[in-house]
Amino acid sequence: MEQRIRVIVAKPGLDGHDRGAKVVARALRDAGMEVIYTGLRQTPEAIFRACVQEDADVVCLSSLSGAHDYLFPKVASLFQENNVEDVLILGGGIIPVEDVQALKDGGIAEIFGPGTRTQDIVDFIRTNVKRRQSS
Repeated sequence: MEQRIRVIVAKPGLDGHDRGAKVVARALRDAGMEVIYTGLRQTPEAIFRACVQEDADVVCLSSLSGAHDYLFPKVASLFQENNVEDVLILGGGIIPVEDVQALKDGGIAEIFGPGTRTQDIVDFIRTNVKRRQSS
């Protein structure tokens, strides 16, 4: 039996708007993935800990507050500093096009903005998730 993809959906920082994150979480769950939504106002450290504790394959970060340029790379750096290389890190929300490349350079695999079809996110995850080897 194939192991379900485990996804953490998180809202880093002080951003209090989570409708988009909830829509994505629901779409991923409907696609057969196991989804854990951490709720609003999470620190990068709390997101990292949740991902490790839940043995997640993917972390989806959502930001509408404009702090994505600090928070997303901070989350990615925690994975790098702790040698956790098998987690796919995605971002979404209101992200200016001119910020996308710097986020990708900082460890975010892909950015999904407003109007992205949820099926595109599902397909990206299925294609790019780094499956762990069973012991």
